[in-house]
Amino acid sequence: VHSKKTNTPMVATQRLDKPMEIEVAKLKFDRKALGKAFRQDQRVVSGALEALAESWTDFEPIATALETEGKTTVDGFEITKDMLTWTKVKKRVNEIKFTPSVIEPSFGMGRILYSLLEHSFYQREGDEQRIVMKFKPAVAPNKCAILPISSGPEVNAVVDEIAAELMESDISTKVDKSGAALGRRYARADELGVPFAITVDFETLKDDTVTLRERDSMVQIRLAKEEITKLIFDIVHGRTSWDEVVKLHRVVQVSEDGEEAAAAGGAATVVESNSRGSFSRPAEKI
Repeated sequence: VHSKKTNTPMVATQRLDKPMEIEVAKLKFDRKALGKAFRQDQRVVSGALEALAESWTDFEPIATALETEGKTTVDGFEITKDMLTWTKVKKRVNEIKFTPSVIEPSFGMGRILYSLLEHSFYQREGDEQRIVMKFKPAVAPNKCAILPISSGPEVNAVVDEIAAELMESDISTKVDKSGAALGRRYARADELGVPFAITVDFETLKDDTVTLRERDSMVQIRLAKEEITKLIFDIVHGRTSWDEVVKLHRVVQVSEDGEEAAAAGGAATVVESNSRGSFSRPAEKI
């Protein structure tokens, strides 16, 4: 179809190691008869016949039909015996021309990326407003988010220090110093597909530890600040997994005001505050 529309032969050529002889049909047209029958289409008809004549195997059914019935049809045109004569001859060739079979994919990069986004999209169970892009750490555009619990200069200085270390190790990082609640900032990072979130809280200022939250499980661990860069680098590059990391570190839960409590007996707890004081409870309500 493309060849006919563009009038361009779309064929491939295969050179032969040794010349070979093939059987072809040598045609002689009665141009007057062709012109009278087909007018402006006579070149189309003669071209179709010449293409078939390149191989006697292809032309033989045409020759047989013309000999026995006096007519045949080629590409929708009725050919009669008086329009041409032919002779079966041998031809020496050094190459073979053929129309290759081509697989033309119907998709481009846009569709591949759309499929990746659709495959990675999900909503938190029980809350359709909480959207998550479940990118694997290796392909996530941003590997880590850093969230300060406070806008104080001491906290922000630690945030900037950690961000610089991560970016020095080629770990793409997103810093969110907005005044939104911590839970809302976690949700923002989840929507962008950021697999990990580091929280710099008031405990960080006391003992140089931070919390690291994993996007899909929402489990958080507390670890030394100097360990964080290597740990994230190893997870992103497949040297370790989050499941292995959780086994080696203390699981905690941090509330939006920055208070946290370690897991007791393997169960994470959370510290909450109200007008009557502070108290701890299991992270999962019983």
